[in-house]
Amino acid sequence: MLSNLNPSMKTKSKIFSTAFFLSVAFFSAQNGNVTKHFLDLDGTSTNIKIQPTMYGIFFEDINFGADGGIYAELIKNRSFEFDEPLMGWKQQNTKTLSPNLDSGLLTIYSDDSKTNKNYARITVYNDKNYVLENEGFRGIGLHQGEKYDFSFYLDNISGNISAVNTSLVDENGKVISAVSTISKGGGWQKYNLVFVPDSTVEKAKLQLTFTGKGVVNMDMISLFPQDTWKGRKGGMRKDLVQKLYDLKPGFLRFPGGCIVEGRTLAERYQWKKTLGNVADREYLINKWSSGFAHRLTPDYYQSFGLGFYEYFQLSEDLGAEPLPILSCGIACQFNTAELVHLDELNPYVQDALDLIEFANGDINTKWGKIRAEMGHPKPFNMKYIGVGNEQWGEDYIERYKIFEKAIHDKYPDIQIISGSGPSPDGEFFDYGWKELKKLNAQIVDEHYYNSPEWFTKNAGRYDAYDRSGPKVFAGEYAAQSVGVVKPDNKNNWQTALSEAAFMTGLERNADVVTMTSYAPLFAHADGWQWTPDLIWFNNLQSYATPNYYVQKLFSNNKGTDLIKISENGIAVKGQNELFASAVLDRKKGETIIKIVNTDSQEKSIEINPKNIKLGSKLTKTTLTASQLSAENNFQTENIKPLEENSVIKKVKFSVQIPANSFVVLKIK
Repeated sequence: MLSNLNPSMKTKSKIFSTAFFLSVAFFSAQNGNVTKHFLDLDGTSTNIKIQPTMYGIFFEDINFGADGGIYAELIKNRSFEFDEPLMGWKQQNTKTLSPNLDSGLLTIYSDDSKTNKNYARITVYNDKNYVLENEGFRGIGLHQGEKYDFSFYLDNISGNISAVNTSLVDENGKVISAVSTISKGGGWQKYNLVFVPDSTVEKAKLQLTFTGKGVVNMDMISLFPQDTWKGRKGGMRKDLVQKLYDLKPGFLRFPGGCIVEGRTLAERYQWKKTLGNVADREYLINKWSSGFAHRLTPDYYQSFGLGFYEYFQLSEDLGAEPLPILSCGIACQFNTAELVHLDELNPYVQDALDLIEFANGDINTKWGKIRAEMGHPKPFNMKYIGVGNEQWGEDYIERYKIFEKAIHDKYPDIQIISGSGPSPDGEFFDYGWKELKKLNAQIVDEHYYNSPEWFTKNAGRYDAYDRSGPKVFAGEYAAQSVGVVKPDNKNNWQTALSEAAFMTGLERNADVVTMTSYAPLFAHADGWQWTPDLIWFNNLQSYATPNYYVQKLFSNNKGTDLIKISENGIAVKGQNELFASAVLDRKKGETIIKIVNTDSQEKSIEINPKNIKLGSKLTKTTLTASQLSAENNFQTENIKPLEENSVIKKVKFSVQIPANSFVVLKIK
């Protein structure tokens, strides 16, 4: 129609149309009507595949994530290996400046020829009065009627000690379960008993007493629930692994994180020391024991009961690709930044080559044989390995070059993860990317901890990335409600919603971004160092944060092929506070649309399908909260997905997107 008008008339017509539209919008708002938006869903192939690794899990032993967390051991410092060997243990009736003839005493003995060198020598003078107690990890969580395997090693040295008596007591000292065993002859022997508590207690303690007088040696005093993940003896905490399994992760990154680097090189994570018999693994102080002044945790150590074999096994359980990260010869640059000289880097490089052999070698290789002896003759089929965590600068690049050449000379099919440092921008970030591009790096790890506003503003971050350059691993990210490294950060709905908005941009750019993971993963309610975190737990239970449910909705609905969704021909990345992405799942015959509304007003969306035939069954999953400050907690998960099913009767269809919500539309 306008084509028949002269230029001046066209201009007047446009002004009138704009004024009319604004008037309608104004009166609609005044009348409380919902603004309508028209989104085009174009099924034309983009030739962009959603990688199976698109959404994964980042694991680090921070916030008591391993010891005291997913690793189900309930006794802290079970073999007296902490730098202060009696940390976690208490002798109620033993005095320092006394011969303790009315009770007894414990002395630490060491055998320096062993990796797990310490053991306790206990002298009992009065068996009615000597008590040895362990406090657990901020207490010992026990469930009524469940069975707990208790074990220890004992060497009866002298005297007439005839029995070891063990009790689990509640916060008030009341016995809730007790077991006793006859002491056998001399020499180290292992004893196995079972507790069945008669009540549920969050912060129990373990108490040991003896019948008779004399001297015994004890070591590896251990307590595990029988009901672990997959029922494995000495295994993992079932409820926590279940939450990981429910994410349907594409990969599991381990063991971190800054913990890979260590505060010093001597305190770096060394995977070879985490293999073999659990009782022979060498303890190491955790980097996060003194990482933050606001949460000093001097009793935070790594027992490595959860070691590299167990990580690979967990990856297999979860159906996830294992993604180990190794030290590149640089200690944490936020701490000492200690460097290995280039001419002394070979042992570090060899560790990487040996790890690939451990994971993938047949049973006739040195490290493949060790894997087989641990119980897994079949290779783990590892495809990825990370060189360094979040190092930066020239020192990193020159070390990365050496690793890359050695790995690809021997294992050309292994995908190497490199790093761009701890920040999403700045001089070191730009330098890292420039150099890694020159080296034809395969996948570059980016980290971003920032405000919710940063995440919504950066939903288009990857739209302009070089399509011919390295792929991106969004390896660590989480919106910070207060600020980075602030103890008051919350896992509230505002942070989760902003992450959902950002993730639509990750998905929309799946030709560049091939791996993503939130961090950190776990936090003990009484033992955390860093917030926010994806899953919170105490000694008895756990809960999923709103951020967890955002991750779950993306990972459970990742699809196989990217398609376009737009408004007025433009990707939906924040206009009118709307964000969207869309995929096909060719395996399931589904079309999946993800829409985020960060507006305080509800929006009506009309979907106009083009070049695509949709099914008629619509499942709408909504994640929202009444307030941006809302959180989940141990009592209730108010913020969780709600599903409703309906039938699409026309080609075009409309849906309501609530204020401040994340909605997944699945059409089949």
